[in-house]
Amino acid sequence: MANYDLAGELSGFDLEGFQSGGDTECWKRLGAHVTSVYDHDSGQRIPGVRFSVWAPNAQRVLVAGDFNFWGGDEMVKLPGTGVWSRFIEQRGSGTMYKFKILGADGVWREKADPMARFAETDGKSGSIVYESDYTWGDQSWMGQRASWQAHESPLSIYEVHLGGWRHGLSYRQAADELADYVTWQGYTHVEFMPLAEHPFAPSWGYQVTGFFAPTSRYGTPDDLRYLIDRLHQAGIGVIMDWVPGHFATDEWSLVKFDGTSLYEHADPRQGFHQDWGTYIFNYGRDEVKSFLVSNALYWCQEFHIDGLRVDAVASMLYRDYSRQPGEWIPNIYGGNENLEAIDFLKYVTSHLYQRCPGVIMVAEESTSFAGVTKRVDQGGLGFGLKWNMGWMNDTLRYVELDPIYRQWHHNLITFATVYQYSENFILPISHDEVVHGKGSMINKIPQDDWRKFATLRAYYAFQWSFPGKQLIFMGCEFGQRREFTESESLEWWVTGLWGHRGLQLLFRDLNALYRQRPALWKLDQDPAGFRWINGDDYSANVFSWLRSDGQGRHVACVTNFSASPCSAYRIGLPETGRWREILNTNASQYDGNGDYGNGDLEAVSLPYDNLPASTEIKLPALASVWLEFTPEDGAAS
Repeated sequence: MANYDLAGELSGFDLEGFQSGGDTECWKRLGAHVTSVYDHDSGQRIPGVRFSVWAPNAQRVLVAGDFNFWGGDEMVKLPGTGVWSRFIEQRGSGTMYKFKILGADGVWREKADPMARFAETDGKSGSIVYESDYTWGDQSWMGQRASWQAHESPLSIYEVHLGGWRHGLSYRQAADELADYVTWQGYTHVEFMPLAEHPFAPSWGYQVTGFFAPTSRYGTPDDLRYLIDRLHQAGIGVIMDWVPGHFATDEWSLVKFDGTSLYEHADPRQGFHQDWGTYIFNYGRDEVKSFLVSNALYWCQEFHIDGLRVDAVASMLYRDYSRQPGEWIPNIYGGNENLEAIDFLKYVTSHLYQRCPGVIMVAEESTSFAGVTKRVDQGGLGFGLKWNMGWMNDTLRYVELDPIYRQWHHNLITFATVYQYSENFILPISHDEVVHGKGSMINKIPQDDWRKFATLRAYYAFQWSFPGKQLIFMGCEFGQRREFTESESLEWWVTGLWGHRGLQLLFRDLNALYRQRPALWKLDQDPAGFRWINGDDYSANVFSWLRSDGQGRHVACVTNFSASPCSAYRIGLPETGRWREILNTNASQYDGNGDYGNGDLEAVSLPYDNLPASTEIKLPALASVWLEFTPEDGAAS
C-alpha cells in the first residue's frame, strides 16, 4: 500500500489567501486537479486527482465518483482552513465526481463542486475533472489588447445567445459561422449572454450553478477556447455576461452548502432575491470574495475574455432593491446602500484592470448611483462603461409613438444629453427589449411595414451617431419579427426579403462608417465631441447634431422622425465648403424609396443655428442623413 499525503499535498499555507479574501486565483488550489503526490515507500510520484472543497461547518465530507461506484472516499480536513481534500490515485481528465457532505445540521447532501471547471447539464449535476491542453493562436490580439483604450476607440457590440443564434451548433461549429458573420457585419465585439453552467435553459444563463464551468451544452471548455480564439484571430473582441449578483437555488449547488448559509446570507432579507427566486452572495465574507474575484479573473486569464458585463448591478448596490419597508436591513449607518457589495465591486474592477490590461468592465446599472464608471482611487466603482438604460427606455418610448404624437414627446430624445457626461455609456438595444411580451423591435413601431422599416433604419442610424458606444441584440439587425426564444434559431430566412435585407445591409454600412470615422467615437466622453445643431425642432420631429474628432473633422447627423419629407431643410454648420452625404437611410440599397438624396453640398457663410455656416439638405421622411466634412474637402471646394 502506498504511503503518501491523503490530502494531496495541499496545506493550510496554500489557503491563507483564500481565507483572507486575497486569493484571486483560488481555482488553482480548490476543485479537482490532475497532479501527483510523493510516495514515501517507493520514492516515486503517483499520478491522480486531488479533490478539494471548502465546507468549514461540515462534520464529514466524501468524494464520490465513477472511481468508487459513487460510494465515497473520506476527505481530510485541513486544520484551521475549513477546506477538505483527498487525493485519488490513477485518475485523470474525464473523471466524474460529486461531494457528499454531512452538514452541521446532521443532514447528508450531494453537492456539485463549486470550483468544477467542467460539469454536466440538462438535469444532471455531476462535476467532471478537466485539464486544458489548448494551444492559443491569438497572440497578436492579446498583445494589442494590453494597450487598447476603450473610451477612445470604436466599440460596436453584437449581443449573442449562442443557443438561439443558430440552434444546435456547438462551440466549434459556431466559431467560423459567427466570426464570418460578425466580420461581414463589421462589429468590433461579440457579447455572449452567460456561458457559465446553468441547469435551466430558459434562464439564459442568468441563474448559475457552475461559475467556473463553461456550459457543456455546446461542448468542452477547450471548444469554447477555440470559439474565442477564432473570433480573436478575426479581429473581434469577446465580452461575456458575468452574474455575481445571485445564484441558482438547485439543492445540489451552492445553497446551504455545508448545512449552513456558506455562500449566501442566512437572513433572507439580505440573502434571497424575491423577484428572481435566487440567492444573494454574502459579499462581506472573505472566502466568498476570493471565490468571486477569482471567477472574474478566471474567465479573463483562462479563456482570454476581453470584458465582463456585470448583470443587475443595481440589485447588488441597494439593500432595499425591489423590497418593501420591513423586508430589508439597513447598513451600519442606517442607509440602504449595500456597503459590502460596493466594496466587492471596487475590488474586482481594480484587480482585473491591474491583472489584465485592456480588459473592460461593463455595468448593467439602471439607477443614478453616482460614480459607476469613475475610477476606484477617485471614489467610484471602477467600471469602464455603463449601459445607458435611461436612453434606451426614453428613445424606445418615442419611436413606439405614432409620428403625429412625437412632437409632444421631443424631450425623450434630447434628455440623455443632460446627463451624457456623468458616466461613460454604452447605448444598448439588448435582449431584454425583445422578450416577455415587449415585442420585437420591428413590431414596436406603429403603422405599415414601409414605415416600420424606415423608422428602424432612422432609429439605428440615430443610435450609431449619438455619443456612447453601441450594442445591438442578435436578430435586431435584420428586423426579426418574433420575440427572442432560446429554443429556436433566429429567423434567418427573412434576410432575403424586402425590408429585412435592407436593414441588414444598413447595419453593415453603419459599422463601416462608424469604425472609419473617429468623429463618431473618439470624443464620446468629451463634450467637445458633440453639440446640437438643432435639438428643439419639435414641430417637425427633426433632430440635428454635430460629431467632431477634435482635429477639424466633423459629421453632421440629421434624423427626421416625421412621416413628412422636406425638400429644403436648412441646418447650421461649423465650416464653409464641401460637405459630402455619407449616409442616407432612405437609399434604395436599404429598401428605401431612393428619394431625397443629397450627394455633395456646399456650406456657405450664412450663420444659422448659432453656427457660422449653413446649407440646405433634402430630408426624407422617417430617415437619417449623415454629412461629412474634412479639412481637405473644405479647402478643395
